[in-house]
Amino acid sequence: MPRRTTAQGPHVNSSAPAPQHTPARFAPTGTGLYAIFTAVMAVVLILSNLGASKGVTFGPIVTDGGFFLFPLAYIIGDVVSEVYGFKASRRAIVTTFALSVFAALCFWVIIALPGAEWYDGQDALVRTLAPVPLIVLASLLGFLVGQLANSWLMVRLKRRSGERLLFGRLAASTLVGEFLDTLVFCSIAAGVIGITDLPTFLNYVLVGFVFKSVVEIVLSPVTMWVIGRVKKAEPAYAAVPGA
Repeated sequence: MPRRTTAQGPHVNSSAPAPQHTPARFAPTGTGLYAIFTAVMAVVLILSNLGASKGVTFGPIVTDGGFFLFPLAYIIGDVVSEVYGFKASRRAIVTTFALSVFAALCFWVIIALPGAEWYDGQDALVRTLAPVPLIVLASLLGFLVGQLANSWLMVRLKRRSGERLLFGRLAASTLVGEFLDTLVFCSIAAGVIGITDLPTFLNYVLVGFVFKSVVEIVLSPVTMWVIGRVKKAEPAYAAVPGA
């Protein structure tokens, strides 16, 4: 029987199912890349804790010495969440948390050790490292709350959209995670670095939140590129077109 045609061309079955988006997929953590990302996240957080013990001002802008490092931890967290999923991201966050606590305990021991007669840097050492445990507490609580919220939201959105809309997931999770992180961190760290009045505190919170969020969103193309490269390197993604 000849195929039925219309003025618009061959008849098309309108009941055919619409194409489906690629479902959300996550790579296993057994490869070496996951361990590398976890190690880098921990090092970045420990260094940012050291830097945060120094108050920094740029004209009217109030921040701390770790401001330029912390967005990197969130970018790495985004990569881990997108590629490996929430459970793997949570494990990396808890590992980073534990290593930061260990670093703070080491600093406390270093300060408490008796100095040699010829060592004249104890006062400077105390001034530099003594605030670190409180900074670590602030950082860890903020990091734990913010990173878990960031990872949870990113994975939740991915389960709804599949492999599409990566930039939207990065932006939305960044804004939520950074706001919670900055609020918790600044509430504890402000007094440690000498902030005592409300206007300066609000400046500290606002600058931290805006800076971290802008940096992460501006660097989203780099984050997306890294995510793409990691997916290609992971066997669970490498054979999937468009992943």
